Amino acid sequence: MSNQTLPLDDRLYRYLLDHSVHEPEVLAALRHETAQHPMAQMQIAPEQGQLMALLVQLLGVTKALEVGVFTGYSALRVALAMPPEGKLVACDVSEEYTAIARRYWEQAGVADKIDLRIAPATETLDQLIRAGEANSFDFAFIDADKSGYPTYYEQALQLVRPGGLIALDNMLWSGQVADAAVQDKRTSILRDLNAAIYHDSRVVASLLPIADGLTLAMKKP
Repeated sequence: MSNQTLPLDDRLYRYLLDHSVHEPEVLAALRHETAQHPMAQMQIAPEQGQLMALLVQLLGVTKALEVGVFTGYSALRVALAMPPEGKLVACDVSEEYTAIARRYWEQAGVADKIDLRIAPATETLDQLIRAGEANSFDFAFIDADKSGYPTYYEQALQLVRPGGLIALDNMLWSGQVADAAVQDKRTSILRDLNAAIYHDSRVVASLLPIADGLTLAMKKP
């Protein structure tokens, strides 16, 4: 028994996957294809995707936002968890990576739920705000360039409704955020953002030790 988070060795992690993750075939196929990609480390972990899908269902999400699509695994997880009328605005800058995503979204029958915007995310989010869509999204997931995280977080806070949820990936950053000797730009940005969210009176937040660290921040009603 322990009152601290249990470290996961390979055996225990395998047990977690085998006794927790239910992954539809199309999701598993996408994950396995992406595992062969040179940038495979950008894909979220399957247990993280399942947690996000559970949260989407618990919140009754019908309108979601994603910043950073890559090959589309997290977007597919969210789209599958939403009801038929659900809509996801997905932001990315890569036609190459998202071509893989589009293929699997079509296979899964959820392509009509996903509005993919190929443009810098700050521009897309600003367009949504100017179009009067502030306070209308139920859920937002941020998993893109780390230098943009502070801006994406602030824009997502405007777009998410009171009681809505913002999820931010990579917030433990391979443990480097806890090492004061590590002062590179991306680590410093994430370290500062962790502190900012901790002190942000606009949200109720928790940093979870799942995958590379997942922050959940609920916008206060």
